[in-house]
Amino acid sequence: MESKNYQEELAHIRQMMERSSRFISLSGLSGVIAGIVALLGSVYVYFVFQREGIDYFDGERNIYTPSLAKELFFVALVILVLAISSGYIFTARKSKKKNLKIWDSITKKLLANFAIPLIAGGFFCLALWYHHFFPMIAPAMLIFYGLALINAERYTLSDVKYLGICEVVLGIIALFWLGWGLVFWAIGFGFLHIFYGILMYRKYD
Repeated sequence: MESKNYQEELAHIRQMMERSSRFISLSGLSGVIAGIVALLGSVYVYFVFQREGIDYFDGERNIYTPSLAKELFFVALVILVLAISSGYIFTARKSKKKNLKIWDSITKKLLANFAIPLIAGGFFCLALWYHHFFPMIAPAMLIFYGLALINAERYTLSDVKYLGICEVVLGIIALFWLGWGLVFWAIGFGFLHIFYGILMYRKYD
């Protein structure tokens, strides 16, 4: 009986320490929704290519006009806003369910560590767009996003680190397959998000 109480106390202490040092309200559903949004965006972009007379899967290196690149940039921006919004909604709902604060010192540290590589990557991608290095943008987005996840892992669920590593590796591979950015983008931001979102939902939610 005493052994059982001792184990329960240890589990309670461990849970309290985890709550105080990590942001554990991150919802797996937010990853699933973000992945679905990314896939829908990828499908939309494919039809944009069709509209512009570009056969994306013909094996040829495609030339993107500045106006087309601008449209693709705004599509990516809309997808980013929708993904972040869904992430906040599901995470806030999970925090409320667990009676946890969604905004505290740990959340601030998490966002700071996540934002630094992401903002740097954003400016890097803008520079690529400005200099018309369009095929490099998708790989750069994957790499910097992965680095942001790895950097933020210390303040949230450890599974985030493995998602980040996968994103970085995928981005590096995409650097050697320029012109197929949409495919790698769909895999990284779409399928990987859905896969890890389901895993995290089953494990933590």
